[in-house]
Amino acid sequence: MSLLTLLPFIVLIGAMFLMTRSAKKKQQQAIDMRNQMQPGSGVRTIGGMYATVKEVSEDTVLLDAGPGVDLLFAKNSIGAVLTDEEYNHIVHGIEHDLKSDADVVPDDASSLTDTDDSAVASDDAPVDFGKKDTADAADVPADTEPADAGTDAADKAKTDDKAKTDEQAKKSDGGSEAK
Repeated sequence: MSLLTLLPFIVLIGAMFLMTRSAKKKQQQAIDMRNQMQPGSGVRTIGGMYATVKEVSEDTVLLDAGPGVDLLFAKNSIGAVLTDEEYNHIVHGIEHDLKSDADVVPDDASSLTDTDDSAVASDDAPVDFGKKDTADAADVPADTEPADAGTDAADKAKTDDKAKTDEQAKKSDGGSEAK
C-alpha cells in the first residue's frame, strides 16, 4: 500500500484523537469545578435553577433553593459554580461593583438634550406645522369665541386649539380639501 492511500485514514484518526482530547479536558474541568463546591456557594443546575449549596457529599449535593426548600441533587447535575458577585447579581439583583456615574448610560433621551426654562415654557403652547391655505381659512369661522360673555382667555385659547386640531384632522384624514 502506498502512503497516499493511507493518508485519509491517518487524518481521520488524528481528528478523532483531537476531538476526544478536548472533550476529556472539558469533562475534567467540570469534575474539578464540582469538587470545589463548598457549603454557601451559589450554583446553577443543568436545568437552570439557582440555589445555594447546603451540604456536599460523595455523589450528591443538598441545595437550599429558598426559605424551607432543600433539594437533593446528583453532583453531576450542577452546571456551574458561581462567584458570590455573579450569584447575588442574578438571584438578588444586587450590583456589587458599581461604576462611577460618568459611565452610566441614561434610560431615555431626555438627559441628552439641554433644557432651559424658555424651552419648557414654549412646550405648553400648541405648535401648528400646517400651511394656511385660503380654502382652509374660509372653512374656519371668523368668530370662534363662545356666546357667553363670561368666557375668560383660557377658554378662548382652548377653542382656538380645537379649531386648529380640527383643521389638521381634515388634512390628515383626506377630507375634500386634500383631494
